[in-house]
Amino acid sequence: MAESSFPSPPELYCPLCADALRDPVTIPCGDTYCLECIKIYWDQFDHMGVYSCPQCRATFTPRPVLRHNLPDVNHEPRRQLPELMPFPYMHRESYCDFCVGRRNKAVKSCLMCLAYYCETHVKPHYESSTFKRHKLVDETGHLDRKICPQHEKGLELFCRSDQMCICVLCTVREHRGHNIASAEEERIEKQKILVVTQSEVQYIIQERMKELQELKHNVDVLKSGAQRAQAESDKTFHEMLQAVERWKAEINQMIMANMQAAMAQADGYVERLEQEIMELQRRDAELRQILETEDNIHFLQNFPTLCVPPEGHGAQSSNQPSVFLRRDEQDGHRHEGTSG
Repeated sequence: MAESSFPSPPELYCPLCADALRDPVTIPCGDTYCLECIKIYWDQFDHMGVYSCPQCRATFTPRPVLRHNLPDVNHEPRRQLPELMPFPYMHRESYCDFCVGRRNKAVKSCLMCLAYYCETHVKPHYESSTFKRHKLVDETGHLDRKICPQHEKGLELFCRSDQMCICVLCTVREHRGHNIASAEEERIEKQKILVVTQSEVQYIIQERMKELQELKHNVDVLKSGAQRAQAESDKTFHEMLQAVERWKAEINQMIMANMQAAMAQADGYVERLEQEIMELQRRDAELRQILETEDNIHFLQNFPTLCVPPEGHGAQSSNQPSVFLRRDEQDGHRHEGTSG
C-alpha cells in the first residue's frame, strides 16, 4: 500500500483506542466508545464495583448495561495521533487493509508498508523475496505509534539523548550527533529495569495479600463478636423498653394532673395581667402626650401626678414562672401539712 494512499481519519472515533468506532455504545453520561474498548476498561474496576467514564469521570453503580445505539463506522487505520492519547496498555483490534468486503482481523502490521495484514494477505511477506527487508510486527492496534510522524518511516532506533523512538531519517537532521541505539539494544537495557520493578511489584502484591488475609480474618472475628453483642443488646433494650413504657404512663398521668392545676391558677393571673396591661397602656398614652406638649406650664403642672412609678415596678414581671412557682409552693405546703 503506497504511503500517499492513506485514507483520512474518520470523523467518529473512540476516545479509548483513538480509532474508528466499532460496535459503538453510549454509556449513561452520553459519551460513546467501542463496545470492546469500554468493556476492557471497566473490567479493571470489577473488584471495586464503581465504574467511571474515562472522559467526564461520571461514576456509575452498578455496572451499566451496554446497548448498541449508533451505526458502525467503517474502520480505517489512523496514521496520526489524535489529541486524546489512547491508553498505552490497552490492546485494540484492527482489520486488514487488503480484504475486500467483510474484512478479517489483522494479525500483523508492516512497518515498511505501514499497513495491517490478516493471516491470508500477510503470506506474501513470508513467501516472496520482494518483502524480505520488510519489518513485520505483531498487531497491537497502534501502528500509528510505530511510525515517525515527520518522515512516515518505521521507528527502528532509539535516541538516548532525547529519550524517544526515531526512524533512520531522524538521525540525519533532527538527532544528528545524538547517542543513538537500536530499538532492540535499548529494549534490553530498559527491560532490566522493568524486571526489577516487576519484582518489587510482586513483592508488594505478596505483602498486600498477607495484609488482606489478616484483615479478612479480623473482619470475621469482628462480625461474630458484633452478632453476640447485638443479641445481648436486643434483650437488654427489650426489657428497658417495657420499663420505659410503664414509666411513661405514670409520668403522663402526673403531668396531666399538674397541668390542670397550673392552668386553673394561671387563668386568674392572665385576667389580672390583662387588666394591668390595659392600665399601663393608658398611662403610657398620657406620658407620651405630656412629653410631646410644647406648653411648659402644662407640663410642670401635670408632672407631679405623672411621675409616680407604676405599682409593682421592679417586681417579678414574668407571669408564667410565678404561676408555677406558686404552684410548687402550694405543693410544698401540702406536703408539709401531710407530714404534720
